[in-house]
Amino acid sequence: MMFRTFAIAAVAAAVAAPAFAAPVVGQPAPAFEVKDADGKTRSLAEFKGKTVVLEWTNEGCPYVKKHYDSGAMQGLQKQAVKDGAVWLTVISSAPGMQGHKDPAGAKAWKAKANAGSTAVLLDPDGQVGRAYDAKTTPHMYIVDKGGKLVYMGGIDDKPSADPATLKGAKNYVSAALADVKAGRPVAQAATKPYGCSVKYGSAD
Repeated sequence: MMFRTFAIAAVAAAVAAPAFAAPVVGQPAPAFEVKDADGKTRSLAEFKGKTVVLEWTNEGCPYVKKHYDSGAMQGLQKQAVKDGAVWLTVISSAPGMQGHKDPAGAKAWKAKANAGSTAVLLDPDGQVGRAYDAKTTPHMYIVDKGGKLVYMGGIDDKPSADPATLKGAKNYVSAALADVKAGRPVAQAATKPYGCSVKYGSAD
């Protein structure tokens, strides 16, 4: 009887939790449809034929601050966009959690930070974040022109919040984008992300 009760509870828990297969490098990137800070519905399909960078962020995270306060993130964004890529910054912080932004707040933050991203996507229910198995801020992904995931992981090889570590760091995203632009396979297609945990809702 105890085993039967446990089994029923396990099945109920499995049904209650949304099932997401972890994204796989070399496979189609998870599709999504979500509103941006301007209230426009954006989807991955919209950008087919372009390289897409996805960046998970949280303004209050010291690891994010390292990259934004130094201007390093903005420089990377602007160079990627100049090279023809689409850069989507994703905020998956739930309401009441650190980093959560409403549309007006997200627009104000983007302007204040002088961010070079194409759009800021608002994902307060964490649907996009969970689909991509985003764990940290920052957590980075690159999707090629055919919609295939070609990079996922950390932004660089210095897992520290100290801005001094930017000097001499190997930027994995920049290197991966250079590989994609040159038509080469991405040399390091998966690395370990670092940063603050994504602030999903407590029920997630």
